[in-house]
Amino acid sequence: MPSYIARIGQWLYGQAYLLLTLTTLFWAGNVILGRYVAGHVPPVALASVRWGGGFLILLPFAWPHLKRDWPVIRRHMPMILLLSFAGITSYNTMVYFGLQYTGALTGVLLQSSQPLIIALASFVLFSERLTIRQAIGIFVSLCGVVVIISQGDISRLLSIQFNFGDILILAAVVLYGLYSALLRKRPPIHWISFLAVTFLFGDILLSPMLIWEISTGYVLKFDALTVAACLYVVIFPSIIAYAFFNRGVELIGANRAGPFFHLMPLFGALMAVAFLGEQFRLFHAVGMATILVGVALATAPPRDRKSQTS
Repeated sequence: MPSYIARIGQWLYGQAYLLLTLTTLFWAGNVILGRYVAGHVPPVALASVRWGGGFLILLPFAWPHLKRDWPVIRRHMPMILLLSFAGITSYNTMVYFGLQYTGALTGVLLQSSQPLIIALASFVLFSERLTIRQAIGIFVSLCGVVVIISQGDISRLLSIQFNFGDILILAAVVLYGLYSALLRKRPPIHWISFLAVTFLFGDILLSPMLIWEISTGYVLKFDALTVAACLYVVIFPSIIAYAFFNRGVELIGANRAGPFFHLMPLFGALMAVAFLGEQFRLFHAVGMATILVGVALATAPPRDRKSQTS
């Protein structure tokens, strides 16, 4: 590997805000893609390809670390299985299932509750409270999310009808809040070992649902759309985004990482303008500015109580 690539990778490894911003960009694309292929690509099969494919790509790089880390992995197997189930098996599969029954906007709106769920899970599990500034920042960025989703007309929210798919997505958000809060308990192993082993166990835990889905006759069609969808979900919202998210939480904690989820509707709106030909309107600008202000407030590092004097 050229030295300049290694230097860039080393620098990126310490940039929590950039890592989390890119994570939400890839996840926003995942929601839009999940809705776009709903009815064409089976949701469980898509999730299984996502994690199985991610594991196979990681395996050559992870193998030396897995061999060294295996005793630690075995010792922490209950926590690894819990993280695999909450963050890998359940979350994405339930979102894909939910998007079969509900719209992308409703899905994004429900996922916008993620920072609050992460804060609640952190409080229940570890008695970690939001600071006043974090709470204000989450509220402000949530207002920006509402502006974008409602297109500047709050009454539009009253026309959103919730259904079974929404319940699945909300349950997925709760499980991912648990995953995010519990990342502080992940075993002390190399990050690529952690990714590979959670992808593997997450896919194994998914296999009963995959067998059920195949038994219904809903199987993958190997056409251009399916291949493109599988390639995207394996590489960007899986390998890259999970590596970035886990590192971001490690650097700044779950509560400060949570508000970055509010960037998802911002990126979703930009993608709609860039790729779907939608017009950029005033409510986009107002919502985006509000989200950015809120995220900046919620994620700012805590100030030192004592100011340094020279």
